[in-house]
Amino acid sequence: MNEVGALADAVRSAESTVALTGAGLSAASGVPTFRGEDGLYEEFSESAFALRRFRARPDAFWRDWLDLHAHFFEETVEPNAAHDALAAMEATGHLDCVLTQNVDGLHLEAGSEAVVHLHGSGSTATCEACGDVVDVETANAVVSETGEAPTCDCGGVYKPDTVLFGERLPQGALARARDRAAKADVLLAAGSSLTVDPAAALPATTQREGGSVAVLNLERTRYADSATFVLRDPVEDVLPALSDAL
Repeated sequence: MNEVGALADAVRSAESTVALTGAGLSAASGVPTFRGEDGLYEEFSESAFALRRFRARPDAFWRDWLDLHAHFFEETVEPNAAHDALAAMEATGHLDCVLTQNVDGLHLEAGSEAVVHLHGSGSTATCEACGDVVDVETANAVVSETGEAPTCDCGGVYKPDTVLFGERLPQGALARARDRAAKADVLLAAGSSLTVDPAAALPATTQREGGSVAVLNLERTRYADSATFVLRDPVEDVLPALSDAL
């Protein structure tokens, strides 16, 4: 925490600061992580949520998705102090945008407006045939009642609007994220293990363009030796302290 003041000075003098957030940012809200201790992938197989499985066995995919969704949103979750701090920093002009790997929608709920969703959204599902969009709860209700994948009136199958394994990130979102990272004087990598590319490569983009990277994560990341700032404290403590210091 003794680096917060120095980080605040860097953010204060920066023309552009962006945040890259991962599952660790929502952990304090009760949203389980995927790869951490007691993460969801200790119970669920990653291959169950692969794009090719959705295409080959949509009914089985959706039944597993329903189970995952129940774990992911087991209780009503709300933004925590880390989400609130990032929204406050945006409101005061100290943060340009949030690039998030999370699909829980908590950044928007906290009041952040400039949010790039790198891994899609967990709140909707889209028909692959015609593009019709429905609330994911509507799709889940069909699976719960019938045990089958939800289908559109056109005959197409709805797919959750989260990025599945084997699926490319939304190219528009990735392009915006790379552009923001390249222009950032400071990139705050908060609550991300920084293991899954291409999102995990965004800090390197900032560094190549001469910007500074601050890693805010409890566990060591691959940027531990190259980041300008490394804070191994809970993000729900560090980010509010940073916001207050600004």
